[in-house]
Amino acid sequence: MSAQPEEIPAPPAPAAAAQLLTALRADRRAEMWVPAFERDWAKALEDSSHTYSLTPLHDVVRTWQLRLAATPAVDAYMDSGRDETGFVDLDDILGPRP
Repeated sequence: MSAQPEEIPAPPAPAAAAQLLTALRADRRAEMWVPAFERDWAKALEDSSHTYSLTPLHDVVRTWQLRLAATPAVDAYMDSGRDETGFVDLDDILGPRP
């Protein structure tokens, strides 16, 4: 068995954060998501200034791109009338994620 190196994802385009923020502002969840994105972005900027790495910024952009891309599936699930009152929040089990 040989170890295969993990593929490093390509960094987001330089304007990806601005485009993402525009898309978040256009979403119906903008009131909640824009402040959360800005908070994540500010933390990533601070982390980047200490580590001299753009990785925290890239991670924020990738995470929010995935969240935005998943919204149609989440909306379809929620609109299907599924009852989730007896379930436990994943954050309660796993704890806060970076």
